Amino acid sequence: MMNNFFGVGRLVADPEVKESENGKKYSNFTIAVQRSYKNADGVYDADFLDVVAFGPMAETTSEYCKKGDIIGIKGRVETSSYENEDGEKKKSTQIVADRISFISSKAKDINNVIEEDDDLDM
Repeated sequence: MMNNFFGVGRLVADPEVKESENGKKYSNFTIAVQRSYKNADGVYDADFLDVVAFGPMAETTSEYCKKGDIIGIKGRVETSSYENEDGEKKKSTQIVADRISFISSKAKDINNVIEEDDDLDM
């Protein structure tokens, strides 16, 4: 069986690095992935996918990527269950990144970094 995700999307917010209780660094962020077809109004819809990156990959993404940048993600889909405050059972699905490629940036100073290290995978 395979569980692979490959996608390209725009960051909807600046990624931020956080630290778990056991000291592991991570970053949760969302990418907007445009669908390949137009809706009834003639507009391309987008899907908003939650992504998590760990360790140096999370730190590098947070340092060099900002809202609106286009990034490529290679990873796996992971679903988990939890109970909310009201005791209702909920499901959460996210992409766990194995590799992140920086495709384009609105920041002018990042372009040199991207050209030198075409993609920064950890």
